[in-house]
Amino acid sequence: MRAFISDFNKLVKLRLTLTVVFSASIAFLIGAKQQGDIIWVNWLILTIGGFFVTGSANGFNEIIERDLDKLMKRTADRPLPSGRMTTGQALVLSVFMGILGTSLLVRLNFLTGLLSVFSIILYAFVYTPLKQKSPIAVWVGAVPGALPPLIGYFAAFKPLGFGVDYAEVSEAAVVITPFVLFIIQFFWQFPHFWAIAWVADEDYKNAGFRLLPTKEKDKVSAWFIFISSVLMIPVGFLPLYFGFGGWFFTIVSVLGGLLFAYYGYKHVKEMSDASAKKVMFTSFLYLPLTQLILLFDFIPF
Repeated sequence: MRAFISDFNKLVKLRLTLTVVFSASIAFLIGAKQQGDIIWVNWLILTIGGFFVTGSANGFNEIIERDLDKLMKRTADRPLPSGRMTTGQALVLSVFMGILGTSLLVRLNFLTGLLSVFSIILYAFVYTPLKQKSPIAVWVGAVPGALPPLIGYFAAFKPLGFGVDYAEVSEAAVVITPFVLFIIQFFWQFPHFWAIAWVADEDYKNAGFRLLPTKEKDKVSAWFIFISSVLMIPVGFLPLYFGFGGWFFTIVSVLGGLLFAYYGYKHVKEMSDASAKKVMFTSFLYLPLTQLILLFDFIPF
């Protein structure tokens, strides 16, 4: 049983899945706070449903890449390439999680369920095959990677036909808030993933993945990491500009953006794995910290 749990955790990429669920959960609480009413049962449904949907997408990803994972040190011990789990078993688990997770989320409202299905399809069946073909995969993958805040935000609203009932909140708020949350997470992924791609470049090349902007660890790719890091500074002002983020959030997010830019600049100068890791570790801290602070420094419209 312990071995199965360990393999299941690797199949769903537990740490990544929990990060996604955290992002969606925070967005749910922001949406609920905007309405002035947190329905904790719905928050629990979102958390469980979001876990299964994300786990399903990651499971399909590992099924598609099972032969490629054998070629990389960082993934060779996953259950499929190691032979501890068959493709059929992984497929059954992934389909079951996808159906269960989507069924739970669609109970909240149709839009939430629709976004969850879209995220599975885009991540597993569009982004995953593109990773071997073109660096544009990072741009495509940034879309499903930024959907959790949308899924979580709209999950907080009551169902109304095929949409959500936002009678208690202005239409502008319902459009602006999730869009800004999406944009922040969308832009965050570029320094995050390109820094990872730089550090893991040799391993990725063994599997035929070319995720750096130029496919190489060169000056241009380093500049892309730097520019994407600098963009996190103006992105940090968006909630304040649109009137739902306080000054405390803004100060922390801008400081985080400056730290991104500093390490990104150092990476342009050094072009080393060590400098790329500093950008990567900054990204690990930035997103959950700023999301949590925004929840407590959120100003409803």
